Amino acid sequence: MAHHDFAPTTYHNTFGSHAPVLEVDPGDTIATTTVDARGFDRHDAARAGRPNPQTGPFAVRGAEPGDTLVLLLHEARPNRARGWTTARLAPNVLDFGYEAGFAREIELASWAVDVSAGTVTLESPVNRLTGQPLPLAPMLGTVGVAPDIGEAISTMTSGPHGGNMDYNRIAPGVRVEFPVFTQGALFFLGDGHALQGDGEIDGTGVEISMDVRFTLDLIEGRTIDWPRAEDDTFLMTCGNARPLDQAVQHATTAMVRWLEDGYGLTTREAHMLLGRVVEYDLGNMYDPAYTMVCKVRKSVLAELGFAG
Repeated sequence: MAHHDFAPTTYHNTFGSHAPVLEVDPGDTIATTTVDARGFDRHDAARAGRPNPQTGPFAVRGAEPGDTLVLLLHEARPNRARGWTTARLAPNVLDFGYEAGFAREIELASWAVDVSAGTVTLESPVNRLTGQPLPLAPMLGTVGVAPDIGEAISTMTSGPHGGNMDYNRIAPGVRVEFPVFTQGALFFLGDGHALQGDGEIDGTGVEISMDVRFTLDLIEGRTIDWPRAEDDTFLMTCGNARPLDQAVQHATTAMVRWLEDGYGLTTREAHMLLGRVVEYDLGNMYDPAYTMVCKVRKSVLAELGFAG
């Protein structure tokens, strides 16, 4: 199992069957960087065009359609001292006809990011939030693989391949699985956030470039329909669609299948358990496809004697 240091020189604004920038074996670890959502790097220099330019794709030897790609995210660390956000919530998360009482123009806010102190602090515009530190919580807004049938899908949206899910538990320590649609899987990542609330409801986290380190692995012959993830606390399944109820359906069905196939529950047991203990999170609520995440606490399964 090798370690690769990779310095990107090109970026992509679509998830697609682009030529791989690096081919690795299952179990290899990669250290690389990402630019922010507008394409600015660690030196705040423009390196790529918007939206959400991706580092990659990374090909995994032996990956074939029908397999499962595994991402182990070890590190996602902001590598510059300032990030940015918008300053206005998206209309689709507010009542129709609501007027905010301030200018309609999109105003960018500047945030100081202090990794050593573990804080994110508003610098401008000046208001009563300015200078009040918030906790640093780095995450990756976009992770995914090349989609099926040779499609190229914008990094602004998401689907069964992953993509712009903006789910704030895609953070260091998480394990994420993706369905493989193409030879090599072709994995992409980017859109780093120093901090983001649920739903990315103003269209941004604290957007920033990142140093990232991750391992790519492969489960041959096991097919999943939607991205799934786990950390120390939760099993999580992601449904990416619009309207929101369709995203709920995808995420919930994916969790039922995981409990059946991975934990040995019968369909009836899975239905009855989810009705009692399920939790849901919002991923992206801003872009063309919404992300809903269905969650089950691993401690609940352990207490009931179900082991994955």
